[in-house]
Amino acid sequence: MMAPSLHSSGKINTLTLKNRLILAPMQQRKGTLDGHATDYHVEHYGRRAGDVGLVIIESTSVSPEGRLYHDDISIYSDSHIKPLSKIVKAVHNKDARIFIQLSHGGRKSYPQHRERLVAPSPLAFNDDYGTPNALNDADIARILDQYRQAAIRSKEAGFDGIELHAAHGYLLHQFLSPITNHRIDSYGGSANRRFHFVLQVVLAVREAVGPDYPVQIRVSASDYDKIGLIPLQVVNIISGLAQLLDAVHVSSGGLTPNRPLDVHPGYQIPYAAIMKSKLSLPVIAVGGIHQPALAERVISEQLADFIAVGRPLLDDPDFAGRLLGKHPLLSTER
Repeated sequence: MMAPSLHSSGKINTLTLKNRLILAPMQQRKGTLDGHATDYHVEHYGRRAGDVGLVIIESTSVSPEGRLYHDDISIYSDSHIKPLSKIVKAVHNKDARIFIQLSHGGRKSYPQHRERLVAPSPLAFNDDYGTPNALNDADIARILDQYRQAAIRSKEAGFDGIELHAAHGYLLHQFLSPITNHRIDSYGGSANRRFHFVLQVVLAVREAVGPDYPVQIRVSASDYDKIGLIPLQVVNIISGLAQLLDAVHVSSGGLTPNRPLDVHPGYQIPYAAIMKSKLSLPVIAVGGIHQPALAERVISEQLADFIAVGRPLLDDPDFAGRLLGKHPLLSTER
């Protein structure tokens, strides 16, 4: 059996992608004040969809209080569906598939917004963010329904799948990590209890979209903190969700201001490789995988099943084509 390559098709649930390259979700901050996508997003994602197999659009808030910035896009209202559907059409016109990334910022939501800042526990991210209110049972039930309704709207807008953002210190990540979850109820304490809210979110989304609709999760494999999550703990978390998920997108950090000491090309590949060795789900690697030889090695050696590329594709819409050999490499990419 031939080893896979960047050019090979790949599957997430029943969805076939034309190659193994993915446009990673990155905030554009071009939404309207009430969270609607604009013609900018249609042009931006459509322009970058030509060479990738999958586009994952930026973090899209399920809740007014969960927007990361005041100019993020959202899906907490039916009025958001039509503008998002225009992005879907633009990407489909380029023969690529498209996922929406559903998120809630929790304590890292836009700190000056008019809505209430919430989190598992009343712990501030840093001095720039306010101290959040600890979520009560009614708040949790409301947010679970917001995820459920967002999933229904995502499908109605025409997205081919959903990515749940449980990385980079946002709400789902905040529940999972002992750094940010100091609760003593059924949602905190032991690892199993910290896992409970995320399981409920995944169950709500899966129930809303059905078994054949792709649902994946983005996780931070390390909190870069001695009392935070480490890769094998995150493997255990994903193992508990594996029957409900179709892929895992492996990043790191973001829960606290702590950053990795060494950021080099492919610095997060070892995290993806651990997930790949322990899980039966397809794994997406991300983080500085910008050279063709490195990208091919990740796929051919089956360290991961897909590669996501972010920043270079913001600067150069043809970057994915360069990785695939369709366009000449720039001197900085050799």
